[in-house]
Amino acid sequence: MRISDIQQKLYERLKPSGWGDKLKMFILSHEFETILTYLWNESVDGNKFTPVIKDIFRAFEECPYNDLRVVFVGQDPYPQANVADGISFSCSKTEKEQPSLRYIFDEIERTVYDPSKPQADDVIKREDYDPDLKRWSNQGILMLNTAMTCQIGKIGSHIDLWKPFINYLFDTLNNSNTGIVYVFLGKKSQEHAKLISKNNYKFFAVHPAAAAYKGGKWDSANLFNQINVVVEKLYGDKIIW
Repeated sequence: MRISDIQQKLYERLKPSGWGDKLKMFILSHEFETILTYLWNESVDGNKFTPVIKDIFRAFEECPYNDLRVVFVGQDPYPQANVADGISFSCSKTEKEQPSLRYIFDEIERTVYDPSKPQADDVIKREDYDPDLKRWSNQGILMLNTAMTCQIGKIGSHIDLWKPFINYLFDTLNNSNTGIVYVFLGKKSQEHAKLISKNNYKFFAVHPAAAAYKGGKWDSANLFNQINVVVEKLYGDKIIW
């Protein structure tokens, strides 16, 4: 298959969610062709990457553009084979929570859904948390990484490769959207905060993976409740985490 065919297929996959028009200029550009050619050549040379090509933009496919309210910015996909599914921190392919996601879920339970208090009917119980985060995406949360791919076993290997896309995306959002809640997790993602205009909201927290060095507890600084305060003020409802 030609690289141009891959570009066209990825563009077609983005149309139903409304992101096709917003990302078309980049997806069909020579710049993106260069990215795909690099990934193709690396794979041929035995340097496999994750997630698979068809899942690279799944975060956009599952998050309707017209419903966009929150953008989570992580670092790069899980570096193991057959784990990353195109939505940051999501791991639907394994049906098992990866450590970073487990720390996130534990923090949500601790700060948002206190198990000692009665809960509303629409609140998800901890034992029922789905490792496929498309349920967040469907609520208007773009679960993004600063690199859309990662060489298997080599964290951070594709950060520079995807900078042109990330810059294009943030520039597009700055020109088209205001009042978006941006959440930057980890130092690598926080380097991109300067690209976001002041007409939006920005939250910062350490990366959930840091919990591995802090007794297995991720201190998000009450992140999820803070997000919902802004979301409720702007949109009249809350995210069901």
